[in-house]
Parts: sequence; C-alpha cells; structure tokens
Amino acid sequence: MLTRGLVPLVAGDFKDRVRRPVYLVVLAAAAGLAIVAAPGGDAHWTVMQFGDRRGAYNSAYTGMVVALASTVWLALGGFYVVRGAVARDADTGVGRLLAAARLPTPTYLLAKFLSSLLVLASMLGVLALAAFVLQWARGESRAVDPVALLQPFVLIALPMAAVTAAAALLFETIPLLKAGLGNVVWFFVWTVAVLGGQSPHAPLGGIGVADVVRSLGSALRAQGVDPHGAGEFSLGLTFVERPLRTFEWHGFDPSQGYLLQRLALTVIAVAVAVVPALWFARFDPSRGTPSQPAAVAAEFADRTARRATFGEVPGTPVRTGGTALRLMAGEARILVRGTAWWWWAVAAGIAVLSLTLTPVSGVSRVLLPLAWIWPVLLWSRLGTQRRECGVEAFLGAYPFAGRRLYAEWAAGVLLTAVAGAGAGVRMAWGGDGTGLALWGCAAFFVPTLALALGTLSRSHRLFQAVYPPLWYFVVNGFAPLDFMGAVRDADGTPRGLSPGTLVLMTLVLLAVVQATGTVRSLPRPVRAAGAAG
Repeated sequence: MLTRGLVPLVAGDFKDRVRRPVYLVVLAAAAGLAIVAAPGGDAHWTVMQFGDRRGAYNSAYTGMVVALASTVWLALGGFYVVRGAVARDADTGVGRLLAAARLPTPTYLLAKFLSSLLVLASMLGVLALAAFVLQWARGESRAVDPVALLQPFVLIALPMAAVTAAAALLFETIPLLKAGLGNVVWFFVWTVAVLGGQSPHAPLGGIGVADVVRSLGSALRAQGVDPHGAGEFSLGLTFVERPLRTFEWHGFDPSQGYLLQRLALTVIAVAVAVVPALWFARFDPSRGTPSQPAAVAAEFADRTARRATFGEVPGTPVRTGGTALRLMAGEARILVRGTAWWWWAVAAGIAVLSLTLTPVSGVSRVLLPLAWIWPVLLWSRLGTQRRECGVEAFLGAYPFAGRRLYAEWAAGVLLTAVAGAGAGVRMAWGGDGTGLALWGCAAFFVPTLALALGTLSRSHRLFQAVYPPLWYFVVNGFAPLDFMGAVRDADGTPRGLSPGTLVLMTLVLLAVVQATGTVRSLPRPVRAAGAAG
C-alpha cells in the first residue's frame, strides 16, 4: 500500500533535517523576515501597501502581511532549503538500502514531500508566532484574535509551501534540473509565479492574494477612501519617502470557491510530488549513468598526480618556477570542465554584441548584466568541488593550502573577466572610465562572493540561491545593490556601489575565506578511549 512505512520515513527524514545547525539558522531567518514584513510606524519601507496606506497592526492585518511575505519569500528560499533530500540519500548510501527494500517508489516520494512540507510548515509556525509578538510590540492594537491571525497562514502560505516542496522534489527527479541548472531555473519560475500569481485571473487564484486586495479595497471605501485614488496595491519590499498612513482592516471572509481553489492547489502539489514515480529509478544502479562529480573527481586526482611530478606534494623536491601559473591553469581547467561548446558560443555572441552596440550605456545596462548571469553555474563551483566530489581529504596532503586557494580564486577572476570582456573593451573604447573601474572591481567581487559562499556552505546551492536575486535587483534598477555599474543617472553616472566599496567588500570576503580555511585546518581534539566513562 502507498502509506505502508510512510510515517517512519517522514519522521526520520524530518528529524534528520531539524538536527542540522542550518535549520536553526533558517528559523532565525524566518523570524527576521517577520520583522521586515511588519516594520514600525515610522519606517521607510513596507512589504504590503495600498497606495500611501497600510492596515493598522491588528491580528488580521499583522497575520496577513507576515503570511503573504512568507508566501513570496519562502517560495524562493524554502525551495533551496528543502531541495537535496533525494541527493542526500544517494550521497550517504541510504539510497542503496532503499533500492533493496520492498518500498514502493510513490511511498518514498510522498515521504520526502511530506518531510519537506513539515520543514516549511515549521518555518511558518515561527513566522506566525513572530506575528503575534509583533502585534504586541507595534502597539497599534493589543486585542488578539487567534483565528484572524492564523487564517492567512493556513489558507495562503501553507498551500504555497506545499507547491514549493513538490517543485523541489520534482526538480530532483528530472536529470536536467537536479543539478545547478534547476536552482537557477527555479528563480525565474518563482519570479513569473509571484508576479502572475497576484493577478485576479491567475489559475486557481494564484498565490491567493486577489481576494485579499478586494477586501482591502472594500475596507478603504467603508472608511471614505477611494481605493483607486489611494494608489495601487503593492506586495514586495518597497522603500517609501514618508511613513504610510493607516486604515482599519479586520480580515476577509473566504468564499467557498476560494477555499476549493486552495484545496485544489494542495491536491495538485501532492500529485506533482508523486508523479515522478513514473520515471524515477529510486537509486537502481542498473538504470543510472556515470555522474559528473565522478568525472571531476578523476580530474582532481589526475591533477594532483601531476603536481607530484612538479614537486608540490610532501616528499618530493620543490620547484617554484611557474608553479602559480600551473596551479591557476589547472584550477581554470577544472572550473570550466564539461562546459558545452554552445555555452561558449553564447558567451562569444554576448561579447560580440557588447563590442558593436552603440551607445555604451546599452552595454552597461543590458549586455554586461547578461554576460554576468551566464556563468552563474560555473561560479558556483568555486570553493565546493573538492568536498562535493569527495577528494577534500585526498588534497589535504597538499602543503601549500593558501597557494591552492588563491589559484582557485584567480581562476574565478579569469572566468569573470573573459565572460565580460566584450563589455569591458567597449567601455574602454567609449571612454567610460568610471564604468570600466566598476567593471574591474566587479570582476574580482563576483568570484570572491562565490568562493566565500562556497567555502562557508561547502555547497554550490548557496551561491545559486543568492546571486540570481542580487542580479535581479540590479537589472530592475535597485541602485544600493548595483555592483556592476548598470544603474545610472540620465547623464550616465553610475548610481550604485562605488569602486572603493566593492574593493572593501572583496577584501572582507577574502578574509572570511582565509579564516574559514584556517579554522577548518586546525587539528581536532581526540577523545581518549575511556573518556566516555
């Protein structure tokens, strides 16, 4: 039967996830999200507004604004948090045991889906508790209505959490999407889903906000405010020049059709989670293919063997001539290993367009961002490949860890410079000195960010989760995060981060990488055999 052995699988997987230190970090981030979603009355940012107004922080509005913020942002961050459950079973050897067990594949997939949903639901629980605390802290209404506060979490956030958990599992079972490409694809899927899901014409009500907007408009009209004159409804982090005025809103009564839509969305999520049973091999080695990590591990082993020839491992004569260049060349080869010819063709096409496009402003605003999103999967390999390919201990015998680290970093800088070379040459040719300076600083900053996140997390997923939203903010003109000089004034002056700021950030990130490597290289204390007694 489908449910046979389901509960132990779900409980075991959920316990394994919550025991990890990253889970506590995720819960702390969820609490921080609630604070951002419901700022103080004098704040100059907001997450939900109706023109120049927001609802007073009673139970209904506080619960709604925090639930909608969690719906939007957990659909992105939550995907990366719960993704990897199937891959973890494969890496730890649990998959081999499951392949030999008499466990139906749909049961396995359903268990993974439910454990992921429990992780996201626990985050929603923290957010709901934070909403209760924030209502009291803001002091605009101390009358607590538990039903009004929890209703949006159950009706809006929880079904979307189910969709996120199902999508993460589906991506893991599709060969093309189970690796880094899936992380990048999901960001763009999330962008379309969040924007389109707010439409009143979205299938199954989208993210469920359309009925809320109508209810907010009715509350404004009841208080003598024309909702069309007040301005448009906005959901998302927005900076405002003046603190918003308030109005009273006591929640909405969901219709029967609305409830059926939310239920249908949840049922579809369950179906999406189970349907991969039609093709998922469930760790059957007879249906698998050689993995890319194995190929990369072989290359690492080959390169380390070559180092012995040059006297770069213990017990061999040391030859210093050209070592740095050989190291960087080896790291660069590893970094781009397996990259298809069409990837290079697209990169070359972007470079040609950058060289031929006039004016220069079009290069910095359009083509440079395009050139520096294209290598995101290659950048995410920085700082992660040794561990993910299982050769970290093997390369631990290398005596000059710092030299190897900076060779990897230099390879990342080289890749960044090559990817954006067309834009850089065009800026120099067009006399855009400031833009060229920012280009140079960004060519160091981006791979340093990738190396730092990869070294800290030991996984490619963190950079793949962080960089696309950062890039998206730049493309949409958010100057405080512009690290490549794409956001400019009418006269072409960059409005984003200065070259000095980028240099400082790069140095700080390099220091973090160095400190992390130093701490991890320290010998661990060995427990005496009788210490336990």
